[in-house]
Amino acid sequence: MSGHNESILREPLITGDNITYAKITDDILSPVENKPNKAWWIGFIVASLGALLWVVAVSYTFWNGIGAWGLNKTVGWAWDITGFVWWVGIGHAGTLISAVLLLFRQNWRNSINRSAEAMTIFAVICAATYVVSHMGRPWLAYWVLPLPNQFGSLWVNFNSPLVWDMFAISTYFSVSLLFWYTGLLPDIATIRDRAVGTRRKIYSIFSFGWSGSVKTWQRFEAVSLILAGISTPLVLSVHTIVSMDFATSVIPGWHTTIFPPYFVAGAIFSGFAMVLTLLLVARKVLGLENYITMFHIESMNKIIILTGSIVGVAYLTEFFIAWYSGSEYEQYAFINRSTGPYWWSYWMMMTCNVISPQLLWFKKIRLSIKATWILSIVVNVGMWFERFVIIVTSLHRDYIPSSWAMFYPTWVDISVFVGSIGLFFTLFLLFLRVLPSIAIAEVKLLLKSASEQAKMKQIKEGHENKEYVTEYIESLEKFDSVKQEDYAKI
Repeated sequence: MSGHNESILREPLITGDNITYAKITDDILSPVENKPNKAWWIGFIVASLGALLWVVAVSYTFWNGIGAWGLNKTVGWAWDITGFVWWVGIGHAGTLISAVLLLFRQNWRNSINRSAEAMTIFAVICAATYVVSHMGRPWLAYWVLPLPNQFGSLWVNFNSPLVWDMFAISTYFSVSLLFWYTGLLPDIATIRDRAVGTRRKIYSIFSFGWSGSVKTWQRFEAVSLILAGISTPLVLSVHTIVSMDFATSVIPGWHTTIFPPYFVAGAIFSGFAMVLTLLLVARKVLGLENYITMFHIESMNKIIILTGSIVGVAYLTEFFIAWYSGSEYEQYAFINRSTGPYWWSYWMMMTCNVISPQLLWFKKIRLSIKATWILSIVVNVGMWFERFVIIVTSLHRDYIPSSWAMFYPTWVDISVFVGSIGLFFTLFLLFLRVLPSIAIAEVKLLLKSASEQAKMKQIKEGHENKEYVTEYIESLEKFDSVKQEDYAKI
């Protein structure tokens, strides 16, 4: 067997026959170079209406103040911070896929990292809008930056979670954007070379003079590794900082040391669920089944099982520590969560986040496109309820019963959240139209070693052990993009 071929026992990362470098480029750039299809237009119109609702709701909030939300003197944080934490969490999968899996040399990331990174950036933008709108006076948003000023060098309040969130968001966004754009450069240059007229000029500007020389590729590889090294700590630090918005307080239900790892695991959990929600539709609508295969889907499902189980253990640990602490206030906070007025949200969270991911232990469900897509949505519904439970149920009944209150969202609360989802999908659909959703250059690296046709060539040349070949062919049965009849002859 030649040295560049990987083990026949490994499942292929590219399926289909007669795949060439030119075909990879044509397939991936088809949505960018051709007119959008009907499915894209339907999605874009619905998402745009959602984004318009967001503009209306946020404008109304800016004009009337945050009193337009359902907040009261007891519940000072609610849907706003719930939405903020939810969006930051969704962005985590992009960093983990692009940076951590790159450092671990996991080649299956090559087909999904581009879309996951784009998702990260758009999710962080949605999260940042919550930070600004929650300020009450958004025209003074720049005050959270430690800038020289005319107020006797007034410094920012570093004890404020708002300042922590600003540093977390800005760092995460800038590094993620740089990493994403760096990876895009060779692909933008590919579009540039195929485009004509104004499109060619635009892509020429954004390709930064990429030449494709050996030296350019060497620098590209080096910079990618450096950025991956910088991004990896962000996977842990950003949601740790967000968790400290709660953990550093003295509120029962918040004042707990388990929050940082628990929030990070939950963020990766919800992030991978959103990647599946987006890519399962994109692979079908854009015809990318040969590049985003059942192996990719199953691998992401396995990560969801792992992180979902960690989140489940964290829920149980919270209850145990509340009991073990002997603090009646801490104990009541958790009893109130599960049996109080918001019991339905707690059990919705438990059902969606702990019970539903365990269905993925069954291979039939794990390999079902429909079941996976439904479960990915269920997981993110559950993760939203998790943040709602942590925030609202810990606040609405505090130490003094006379100040107990219920939170009821107004139409503005609901519209800001639903509108932010519309904004997110609008940005993602525009991304699919102007940039390749899969990293062309990185997928091409797999063609000669990890593709189905490369492995078929090994089999036909008789380089492989017959038992290994049989095991490999059996593993292909789960692929919806493999022609099983080609292997019946073998």
